[in-house]
Amino acid sequence: MNRNCRHLLIAACFLLIAVPLSLAQDKYFSNWPAGTSPQEIGKRVAEHFVTSPHQDPERIVYPEVCTWYGALTFAQLSGNKQLTVDLIKRFEPLLSPPGSQLIHRERHVDYSVFGAVPLEIYIETKDPKYLELGKSFADTQWDPLPPDVQVSDGIKPETLAPGLTPETRFWVDDMYMSTILQMQAFRATGDSKYLDRAALEMVAYLDKLQQPNGLFFHAPDVPFFWGRGDGWFAAGMAEMLRSLPPNHPERGRILEGYRKMMKALLANQGADGMWRQLIDHPEAWPETSSTGMFTFAMITGVKNGWLDENIYGPAARNAWIALVGYIDQNADVTNVCVGTGKKNDLEYYLTRPRHTGDMHGQAPVLWAASALLR
Repeated sequence: MNRNCRHLLIAACFLLIAVPLSLAQDKYFSNWPAGTSPQEIGKRVAEHFVTSPHQDPERIVYPEVCTWYGALTFAQLSGNKQLTVDLIKRFEPLLSPPGSQLIHRERHVDYSVFGAVPLEIYIETKDPKYLELGKSFADTQWDPLPPDVQVSDGIKPETLAPGLTPETRFWVDDMYMSTILQMQAFRATGDSKYLDRAALEMVAYLDKLQQPNGLFFHAPDVPFFWGRGDGWFAAGMAEMLRSLPPNHPERGRILEGYRKMMKALLANQGADGMWRQLIDHPEAWPETSSTGMFTFAMITGVKNGWLDENIYGPAARNAWIALVGYIDQNADVTNVCVGTGKKNDLEYYLTRPRHTGDMHGQAPVLWAASALLR
């Protein structure tokens, strides 16, 4: 057999392997009802973000960072070059005073995550100024804390296991905030130290917070399965598994925790396709930010073959269609739980106020749209 024939045979084999997966994905992630396609929804929500004011006029806060990241990935995956240009233009004022005063450098996961956005811009443009800015956050996150600084929740850095960031506080939210920054630094540089940091941190939180039923407490002393809190963890694991090599020593542990959680989510999904403010309380109200995060994590698992597509594909599809139903005519997501600190009180979670257009809810819609296009 000559070389050309061998190449044709190899190509045909790849097609035979790829086609069944592609057809299965098309079955669940195509032929969308009118007005629900990820291309249409992602474009509406991302363009709305471009023209929106900063959520906090005094500093860039993490929900805005997460929305910005999602808008950038959606623009790149959808091939919308003008949207990419507009999203970068929105960032440019932050590179020098007075705009740079909006960049908050307090040692806390909610502010450190800012670096994920310039790192994404670097990945897409290769402009070194964005790499320098993003890396400064990723590197500082693992630096020792100054003597007069302590992370929230009273955890002393000297009591943490070696290799964890001093910003560790064992709140479920952290497993997106800390890990996405380090994963972005790895994607931008190829330096495995960022990957190893994120994976070690993820495993420590899995061991601390995941319960036998597969879900996660908000914190060790707060035994509630708060929707968005668990959503942060689900999204963080999905993001990490996208880039974690098959031979990485922590991959098996993280994949196990991810699949355990997805099984629990499947069992707790409402008949309407949504998840609730408290995941295991059917009487709780349907909450959009958590639903968006779980949808992103589930789509990503189906597309990468980590989950059975015939079980999780329909669940993810139903969740996406349900979520889109909560987006109003202004491209604002409704029924978004407000920012929520931990509290050992059931009523506190069940009665949290709901916002419209809060970037906690805008962000995961863009992540899910990106996952459907990826």
